[in-house]
Amino acid sequence: MSVETSPVPDTASVPAARPDDRASWGGVVALMAGVFALVTAEFLPASLLSPIASGLHITEGTAGQAVTATALIGVVAGPAIGPLFRRLDRRTLLVGLAVLAALSNILVAIAPQFWVLLIARVLLGIAISGFWSMAVAVAAQLVPPAHLGRAMMIVNTGVSLATVVAVPLGAFLGALWGWRAVFVLVAVMSVAAAVAQRFLLPRVTPAQGSGVRALFTALRSPVMLVGLLGIALLAGGHFAGFTYIRLGAADIPGLTTAGLAALLAAYGLGGFAGNLVAGVVADRRLRTGLVVMPAVLGAAVTVFALLPNQVPLAIAAVVLWGFAFGGVPTLVQTWAARVEPERMEAAGGLVVAAFQLAIALGAAAGGLLVDGAGVKEALVAGGIVAVLGGVLLSTARRRRTDG
Repeated sequence: MSVETSPVPDTASVPAARPDDRASWGGVVALMAGVFALVTAEFLPASLLSPIASGLHITEGTAGQAVTATALIGVVAGPAIGPLFRRLDRRTLLVGLAVLAALSNILVAIAPQFWVLLIARVLLGIAISGFWSMAVAVAAQLVPPAHLGRAMMIVNTGVSLATVVAVPLGAFLGALWGWRAVFVLVAVMSVAAAVAQRFLLPRVTPAQGSGVRALFTALRSPVMLVGLLGIALLAGGHFAGFTYIRLGAADIPGLTTAGLAALLAAYGLGGFAGNLVAGVVADRRLRTGLVVMPAVLGAAVTVFALLPNQVPLAIAAVVLWGFAFGGVPTLVQTWAARVEPERMEAAGGLVVAAFQLAIALGAAAGGLLVDGAGVKEALVAGGIVAVLGGVLLSTARRRRTDG
């Protein structure tokens, strides 16, 4: 059921501080550099769990809780960063968050015990969620409104690159240098991103609606609430399946360890392509994209789960899965800017919270299904939930007369 009866205008009025149609694309690229450093740090433990566990004398399961801590802190930090620093220049805030990420990685590198590692990953969660809560509002002040989708596509290219590079590079360099040295390298990357943001971003005044009142106003909006539920279902369904993609791939005949790595790389490359397409779709056919991308995701997951013996189909399904979900962040962030143009920071923070909660709950629900029903059932259920989330999100739209 649609919350409103008119479609989202494809070039909705999104306020920007720039007085003309010139765009600060250098600033957008600086945001992408920050995303790449942050997401690389977020994904690194996935490729370094065994050496981290060995180095800290803990189990791999315990080491994996570092990832959970990063996600869960984002549920609170994402919506809170804007109101806490509502008067601070956003360039200064983004630089500070990049420095916080660098500090987190240094703490991981020198951590003598697990509790230090956990604190470090909480700091990273604050940096990541704070950055994402600012991303749309800052991008909207760097480019004309009609190019916001493409700007977010460039920013999210950092996610795509990190998805392709972080896990295999982390595993390779971890074996070569040791896991602590890898985190030092990523700390250097975070510092480089901070420098790029300092010199390539203009001064960015806080967006309208960055305080606590704006946050609660956004939460009272039926459109926003329906959209957040759709986002949670879409992201949760994806992670309910993707968390266990390695288990699903075990049924592919003759798949070696190298083949699995190539399969995951293919997923990442699909995500890269999906993000590029989403940048154009978000500016021109946002609502269509919000339906089609989750539908492709659901179909791809189902084919991968049910036809693993058909190797070409399974590989194509993984690439399409990556393609479909790779476009989701750009579409979702553009949607948030369109439905809450006066409260973009608040909307961005709420989207971050919905995503981070979905990551944690989706993976947990998928695990219960894997244990109780099986891997195939978990994958198919995740795909169905993701499709439902996309349909629900596409119904959450403002009236054309709302501006």
